[in-house]
Parts: sequence; structure tokens; C-alpha cells
Amino acid sequence: MDMDWTHTRSFLAVMREGSLSGAARTLRLAQPTLGRHVEAMEMALGGKLFLRSRAGLSPTELAGRIMEPALAMEAAANSLARAASGGEGAVGTVRITASRIMANRALPPILASIRQQHPGLRFELEASDTQSDLLRHDADIAVRMARPTQKDLIARKAGTVTVGLFAHRDWISQTGKPGTLADAAQAGGFIGYDRNPVIDEILNQAGIVVQPSHFALRTDDDGAILAAIEAGLGVGPCQVGFAGPELVRVLAQIAFPLDVWLVTHPDLAREPRITAAMAGLARGLSAFTRKR
Repeated sequence: MDMDWTHTRSFLAVMREGSLSGAARTLRLAQPTLGRHVEAMEMALGGKLFLRSRAGLSPTELAGRIMEPALAMEAAANSLARAASGGEGAVGTVRITASRIMANRALPPILASIRQQHPGLRFELEASDTQSDLLRHDADIAVRMARPTQKDLIARKAGTVTVGLFAHRDWISQTGKPGTLADAAQAGGFIGYDRNPVIDEILNQAGIVVQPSHFALRTDDDGAILAAIEAGLGVGPCQVGFAGPELVRVLAQIAFPLDVWLVTHPDLAREPRITAAMAGLARGLSAFTRKR
């Protein structure tokens, strides 16, 4: 079966948008053209991919079965395009994946520094707390807060960050600086994770029975936690390097070290664009992790 990537791309757009018109806008194609792509793919596969209803287009069982390999085809096509854009020297596009808070807070100035040295580099930054599969070339480089378990990847430790508990100066002036976890719990000012049990475990180990009244906010988004601390909502976990001058570290005995790793695929490691990006990221993250 000879599958046309253009048809597969149109199929994925319809799956994401739920309509031919939405997919056509996304791909900047005429709607009849996109419709012909889907029809050609259905002919090649020998079955319907979508059923029409008042709510729009509904994917069939066949569409569900081919979704994952279609995504793999998309990742391979994107990887090919990035590799082909490289040419000679540190030129081309580098796709980097990192957690949302690292992508928002730590990486932009590092990437700006890399661009000053290598203006031919361009970056795609995927901010996600879900790990991309580098073996499938979903990204070129990953910034991870744990050593990768996949053996077929190249990993380089860039440093170690410390996560501590912080509060805004205004919150401390109103509530007082807590000397113990029980003080913070009594003040009802914890900013903690929602589904991640780490804060609950810390309180339990201190002999504190966790109650809803102990928390001002619960969320699993590290960026939202930091924003809440900066807004003066209470005490919460924060990387030391992200703590501005208005944030005060409390309960300094509570600290969590996190290693920062740079990861890439061995097939990419010798490409000039990847070599330059890895070196620049290593320098920048090493400096960042020394902010303690």
C-alpha cells in the first residue's frame, strides 16, 4: 500500500478539528481539496474514515486504528524536515521539549544566548509535562528532570536544582513566618499539588492529618503554583532558581534535589545543529542550576 503523506496529514487535521472546514483552515487548503485527500486515503485503505452527523464528522473504528501510526508518520516527516533544514554548520531547526515551567521560565534566555552565537539556528519549543518519545523523533532534544530510562538515548547531566518551600514577603508579614509545617497548616496557606501526593506525604510524615482547610490552592501545574506563591496566596514548592527577590524561603530543612538532564537520539548527536544546541543548553542550564 502506497500511503501519501499529504493525505495522511489531511486525515490528522480532520481528526483534530472535527470538520473538513476546520482542517482546511488549519492546513490553508481549499475544502474540496482536503475532502479529496480524505477520499483518496479511504480508497487506499478500503474503508470509511469518517461518518457525517449533525455534530460534524465522527471517526470510524478504522480511523481510530490508524491514528497512532499516522502520528508516527507525522513525527517522522517533521523530523525529516528539521534534519533537511540543517545544511552545513549550526543552521536549521531544533525541536526541544521541556516541562511547562522550564519552557516558560528557564529556557527562553538560554535560547536567546544560543541564537546570539548561532544565528542560523531556529527553535521549536514544546512545553509539556508529558514526555515526548525521542526514539520516535517526536523532538530532537529533551530537557528532563530525571535520568531517562530508555537505553538507546544519549543523556547528559546539566546540573541539579533544588526545590524548596517559599512564600511571598507580604504573606509572611500578614501571617508570620512559619517555623514548622504545623504552623503553615494552621494558617491554611499551603499551595500544593492536586493529584501528586508529595505535599500530603510530607504532612503525614510530620504527623499532620491532612485536611482541606490546610490548603489555599491545589493544582498540578508548577507554573500555576509559582504564580500563586508570587501573588501572596501562601506557602508552596518552588525551584530555588525561579524564586525572585520578593519570595522568602521557609522551612529550609525541606528540600528536594532534582537532576536536570539533556537527552537526544544517537542518530542526531553529531549533526552540527544538535551539537551546537546541546552545548548551549548545557552551558545555560549549568549556570541556571547554580542559582541556589
